Amino acid sequence: MTTRATLPSAARLHRPSEYASALQGKRIARGAMFVVMTPRAPASDDGMARLGLIIAKRHAVRASTRNTIKRVLREAFRARRHALPARDYVFRLHAPVPPTSLTMLRRQVRIEADALLDRIRS
Repeated sequence: MTTRATLPSAARLHRPSEYASALQGKRIARGAMFVVMTPRAPASDDGMARLGLIIAKRHAVRASTRNTIKRVLREAFRARRHALPARDYVFRLHAPVPPTSLTMLRRQVRIEADALLDRIRS
């Protein structure tokens, strides 16, 4: 049995106020499907990058689609969070998800997430 690496609770946003702060902040990266926002305040309390996800039902109608998107974004963030500046990052789905298989969707989301995270890191 293999153990999966997880994203600890401390590395995620939980409170509505944390999301509101990021959404009122600045946009730091934009792709075909996602916008990444961060608060204008410099860093989170514990000095690590934290992730928030907003995947609206109006852009991804099926629950399986929304869950797949969130799973892939968390995995991409988990793999690169130590290289990111200590800030809160909110990924927001801003475009409708095209009708495609979940396998293709995973691939598209991972490619875009990696590109956005690389843009943030540099």
